[in-house]
Amino acid sequence: MSSEHMQIGEVAARTELSLRTIRHYEETGLVIPSARSQGGFRLYTEADVARLMVIRRMKPLGFTLDEMRDLLEVTDRLDSGEELTANEREALLERVRGYEQGAAEQVEKLRTQLARAEEFAATLRERLTRDQAAAM
Repeated sequence: MSSEHMQIGEVAARTELSLRTIRHYEETGLVIPSARSQGGFRLYTEADVARLMVIRRMKPLGFTLDEMRDLLEVTDRLDSGEELTANEREALLERVRGYEQGAAEQVEKLRTQLARAEEFAATLRERLTRDQAAAM
């Protein structure tokens, strides 16, 4: 096996995704192993790991598998070296901007949720401190 290729276990460890999740992403066409070993094992490259990291970052922000697939297709085209017209490039970049905006909106929602959770935890701590002091 080439040092450029990794088996699924190493990829799972590096991406913090389960083997099952990586296989699911393969079944849905999001990430296809770059090669197979003589024994039929899936082999991945750094580019495959990078794709999985994009997916891993999109998932908690609520992006669907179709949205993930679309963004990966867009970035694949932008990175392919394919000659694009100015209009084609701008249309692709506009799609990326849409995903960036969606990610930014989700981040803001998560910040609000985190602030509320921190306030709640602080309220509980204050309650415990007050009740423990009263018990003494």
